[in-house]
Amino acid sequence: MIARIDPGPRMSKAVVHNGTVYTAGQVADDTSADVTVQTQQVLAKIDAILARAGTDKSRVLSASVWLADIGSSFEAMNAVWDAWIAPGNAPARATVETRLAAPGYKVEIAVIAAVSS
Repeated sequence: MIARIDPGPRMSKAVVHNGTVYTAGQVADDTSADVTVQTQQVLAKIDAILARAGTDKSRVLSASVWLADIGSSFEAMNAVWDAWIAPGNAPARATVETRLAAPGYKVEIAVIAAVSS
């Protein structure tokens, strides 16, 4: 069975299949905020999506992080990430610099997690 969380015409916030949840890339609501606040907002959204899928951040398997300016924001994003990630449960992660969908976005994050049993 495939379950879609908040499906839309273009994408779903997440898709759950075969014991795994795949989230879409999440961005902050406040595009005027710095990367620290934006990362906090994004991770809060991910927490909420994972909860709806029946899992949590301790079961994140993989993460993809996109930063608009890796040179000026990598350390600040990592400080928020390090405080958020469940101790002893760091996922595989890739972080790259890219142009994001809107000029105010500083960070976008997508995760893949095991669904709690």
